[in-house]
Amino acid sequence: MTWLKPVIIAFSMYSAIPMPRVEWDREGMRYALCAFPLVGLAAGAALWCWWWLCGLLGLGQLLAAAGMTLLPLLVSGGIHMDGLCDTADAIASRQGPEKRLEILRDPRAGAFGVMGVCGCLLLSCGLWDTLLASAGAGAFGAVTVGFVLSRALSGLAVATFPLAKSSGLAHTFATGADKRAVILITSLTAGMAALGMVLLAPVPGLWGLAGAAAAVLHYRLVCRDFGGTTGDLAGYFLTLCELGILLGATLGQSAMR
Repeated sequence: MTWLKPVIIAFSMYSAIPMPRVEWDREGMRYALCAFPLVGLAAGAALWCWWWLCGLLGLGQLLAAAGMTLLPLLVSGGIHMDGLCDTADAIASRQGPEKRLEILRDPRAGAFGVMGVCGCLLLSCGLWDTLLASAGAGAFGAVTVGFVLSRALSGLAVATFPLAKSSGLAHTFATGADKRAVILITSLTAGMAALGMVLLAPVPGLWGLAGAAAAVLHYRLVCRDFGGTTGDLAGYFLTLCELGILLGATLGQSAMR
């Protein structure tokens, strides 16, 4: 049960998949971030099942793309998209760090947050539609592995980036983590996921990695403006990282024509 507890905590917090109740004790929290990429594995598996079902039933490409866009939200329960919404409002305020953090704490969604979420979903659906039209299993697989990569990078950032607040979700997981273990395991996981993306589809995989790298650089700059990272910023990054991987893979696949 010891090794299973961090997995249950990670899925309980970062997914909508029903999990048995466990105590969030110190031992479980130490390695919860290590198990975070497994949630990405579940999201990728859901996408493969949907792709197979679409082929079996002969569903239209646009409907397939819409399902690809919504399935990760269903698996995660929308927790990361919520971070995107709050962060978009905070960034658009063009205020100092304290005011931006205050906006992050506000449960109400502003106009910029709604526009950010809608834009992200529309772009994702369009990219999936384009990718499905021209890509085979290799490029599709590279993008699904990207869901593991994004969570490994997010966990690594929470363990290594400065924290903007002394409370909140990121603070809870960062202070409770065995940082050496988290850094080692998430780094290895990110490396294996990156290698898997390239092996599955060399060109789309490399372009997808470029998209992930751009998201990491942007995340680092955004954290400076907020005085560190928070749970909302981590969700913002993860959403943009997955979108960057999808965008890169789609452009890479188009460049091969």
